[in-house]
Amino acid sequence: MSEYKDSGVDFLGKIPASWSTTRLKYCLSEPMKYGASESGVEYDENLCRYIRITDITADGELKDEGKLSLTDKQAAGYRLRDKTVLFARSGGTVGKSFMYKKEHGPAAFAGYLISAVADENVMLPEWLLYYTNSWAYQEWVAQIFTQATIQNIGADKYSNMPIVLAPIDEQKRILSFLDRKCETVNALISDIQNEIDLLESYKKSVITEAVTKGLDKQIELKDCGIEWIDRIPAHWKVKPFKYVLNERNEKNNPPQTEERLSLSIGLGVTTYDEKTTNLDRFKEDVSLYKLAHVGDLVMNSMNMIVGATGVSNYFGCVSPAYYTFYDNENDHIMAKYCEYLFLTPLLMGELHKLGKGIMFIERGEGKVNTCRLKVSRYDLGHLLLPVPPVDEVRGIVSYLDKVTHEIERVIEEKREQLNTLDVFRKDIVYEYITGKKAVPC
Repeated sequence: MSEYKDSGVDFLGKIPASWSTTRLKYCLSEPMKYGASESGVEYDENLCRYIRITDITADGELKDEGKLSLTDKQAAGYRLRDKTVLFARSGGTVGKSFMYKKEHGPAAFAGYLISAVADENVMLPEWLLYYTNSWAYQEWVAQIFTQATIQNIGADKYSNMPIVLAPIDEQKRILSFLDRKCETVNALISDIQNEIDLLESYKKSVITEAVTKGLDKQIELKDCGIEWIDRIPAHWKVKPFKYVLNERNEKNNPPQTEERLSLSIGLGVTTYDEKTTNLDRFKEDVSLYKLAHVGDLVMNSMNMIVGATGVSNYFGCVSPAYYTFYDNENDHIMAKYCEYLFLTPLLMGELHKLGKGIMFIERGEGKVNTCRLKVSRYDLGHLLLPVPPVDEVRGIVSYLDKVTHEIERVIEEKREQLNTLDVFRKDIVYEYITGKKAVPC
């Protein structure tokens, strides 16, 4: 393949003379469409599965846990056809892609996703999926972000995405080659991701054991009367949360700080400029917010049920939807213990039971996104917790800090391995999906 021409797109460079460059919308059999704005119902194999962006794994598969369904009425107009490619349109997963296949079973898709159905006379759907796993696509996404004030790629932008096309017969040969070439890489990525998942699960079990049973394996245990724990060490106390930490209700009015703090699942409390998503945007007037001090336990009233809890290392202001709590210890050790406690699957399950009410979030274009369950101050304050003596708490927290740090270090090494493999895969895909290299005869 010796003859090349200019593609007309800077990040595509030169392409084979027999290839073409076009816009995605000209390769589709129907206009791109947003998914359903529904909360979903309990999963039922007789109904459509409700695919949300959170159901899609890093390696492009569907999770088995946390599945939801849509009723036939809810799913009307959103049922997926075989080999439909789905794109994430906003937030930290924006740009993520996934191909639905009929072997997944009947399914419909959610509002954070946009569907693309290929016109197979022009472009094979697998070609589009591979293209979204190339550096060309990543470069296009980066360019869109530099032109936008928020991380959001709507159907209009996706429709106008430049894409390079080989003739259909050549697409088939290249796709067959890439399938073989990427098979080993994909298997390695899957194995490493499984190792990460096991490490994350192990970390949760270590934390749960320490904050509910302590560190002494020989200690006498007792029935404690807490619904979500069977037994705790005999010398521990049981207290409502309101007697473990004190709620802080200081308003940032008049303003004492301009530092805006955010709370992210997995990251805890960060400064706002460290955020990776745009789902909670601050107003300009900082006097509308609450204060959080160094050592305060910060909890999102609507997302604590999925782990939005963390101890702050900063003095700053937080959303009025957040709760802030403090202890009377100089080292804030009780707040740190409670952070570990509230991040256990056992306690998050209990918080989910306490969640009440629905908050609809308007996202424009007539779309209303997923509801959230809020845990009230009253219910949170009356939640019974296991409380060790403070000196024992220091030992537990010190142990967990050390062990979780080591587990997270190993997880980070695994993630670096994933990143290396992902870069290698993108290199391969880019070279062949843009015609820089020819498939061997």
